[in-house]
Amino acid sequence: MIWFLALPVFACVCAGVYLALSRDMFRCILGLGVLGAAANLILFAAGRLGSAQPAIVQMGEQILGEAGNALPQALVLTAIVIGFALICFALVLLLRVIQEAGTDDATQLRHAEPPPDDKVKPPYTPAALEPVYPPSARGDAP
Repeated sequence: MIWFLALPVFACVCAGVYLALSRDMFRCILGLGVLGAAANLILFAAGRLGSAQPAIVQMGEQILGEAGNALPQALVLTAIVIGFALICFALVLLLRVIQEAGTDDATQLRHAEPPPDDKVKPPYTPAALEPVYPPSARGDAP
C-alpha cells in the first residue's frame, strides 16, 4: 500500500520543486503549496495506511496493534490548516507586490532594490573583506 503513495509523493515533490524554482512569483507560491501537500502525504503515510481498525488500545494491552495511528492524522489536519493560511497570506503579499511593482517576475523585481550609492543602504563589502569562518590557522581570528 505504501508504494501506491510513493508515486504521488514523488510527483508532488517534482512538481513543487519545478514550480518553486520558477521566475513567476505566483508559480513559486503554488510550488510551495504543492511541496506542503507532499510533506502532508509523507506524514500521513506514517500513520499505517490500510488499517480499518480504530485507534483504540484494548484493556490490559500497551501496544496499539494493527490499528492506524491517530497522531499523524491529527498532525496532517493541523498542517493543512496552517499551510492554507500561509498560502493565503503569501497570495495577499503577492498582490501587494504586483500593485507596487507592476509585475510578478522575479528578475524584473530587482529594480526595487536601492541603488548602490544610497545613504540608507549599508555599503557593499567586497568578498576580500568578508569574515572567514572557520578562522584559518594563520591568525585570521579577531
